[in-house]
Amino acid sequence: MKKVLVAVLTGTMIVSMGISPVCAEEVDKSAALVVYTNSGTDGRDEWLTNRAAEDGFNLQVVHLGGSAVTERMIAEKNNPLCDVVFGLNSIEYEKMKAVDLLEKWEPNWTDGVDESLIDKDGFYYPVSTTPLLLIGNADYEDMPSDWTDLAHEKYKGLYQLHGLEGGTDKTVYASIISRYPDEEGELGIADEGWELAKAIYGNAHNIAEGEDSIGEVIDGTYPMDEHWASGVLMEQKERDYQFQIMTPEVGEPFVVESVAIAKGTKNYDLCVEFLNWLGSAEIQLEWSDNFGTIPCQAKALEGVSEDVSGLMESLKAQDLDWGFIAENIDAWVEKAELEFVQY
Repeated sequence: MKKVLVAVLTGTMIVSMGISPVCAEEVDKSAALVVYTNSGTDGRDEWLTNRAAEDGFNLQVVHLGGSAVTERMIAEKNNPLCDVVFGLNSIEYEKMKAVDLLEKWEPNWTDGVDESLIDKDGFYYPVSTTPLLLIGNADYEDMPSDWTDLAHEKYKGLYQLHGLEGGTDKTVYASIISRYPDEEGELGIADEGWELAKAIYGNAHNIAEGEDSIGEVIDGTYPMDEHWASGVLMEQKERDYQFQIMTPEVGEPFVVESVAIAKGTKNYDLCVEFLNWLGSAEIQLEWSDNFGTIPCQAKALEGVSEDVSGLMESLKAQDLDWGFIAENIDAWVEKAELEFVQY
């Protein structure tokens, strides 16, 4: 009787202290998890769905652009449909935090992960980094040394940029104009920065949906293209082609791709279990081997392929003020789309 009373009292104390008692039951993996991601291109969504199924998870992957994921979750705030968010950068996650769209959680794979990449409030955690690059046709003889060089008239119509609604171009754009901060300037940017942005986006070919931008680099239609590093590695392998890669002295903008749990999910424990699986060294190394990503997980990083490690040796991360960028990026993009981008 005493043992029973102690057990009851202990359980009552645990609950009253706000600590959930440990449940011996295993999480039901068969429940469907809805994953919103901007990392679903080039077969990533299919691979993730099938690989997760091998280990018992039932995923419904919804692929959208980075900003579109955030906008959709804001629209669905009162009737959340998403369980897990995968692949977005810190800019988008900070927007989600600001409007209470994420749940706090803690993964079991952060040993060795750079602490500066982890959200200090415990809402999102990094799984991979992606340098954003300007690549060129192997025979092109006038490769620029920096994004800022593209403002020169001689590059007009020779390079491709992705739409500013996506995370790639948005981050590259921010990495350029944030070099010209001015508290007295329009939207915190000096006139020199805006003049540069106007020239760069005025000279660019904006990639249309369904357009083979990589093929157009190879055949010389547009000899340069803005692209993410993992995609470059995949294209080089699949097309048996070696691109030139611009390496600015200031470094390349590195996007950190993180994972998070959506506020309002009815499958919180399953979300944690899935993200512990997704962020593990084993799965992140498989992901890297298939898609050329650079894992943040220390054990996974040790085992990456030679082409990934070789590329990383030639690159360095640009030092960016993400707080300044996150605070202003929407207004910067709106100005560019209204005044600079040529459609």
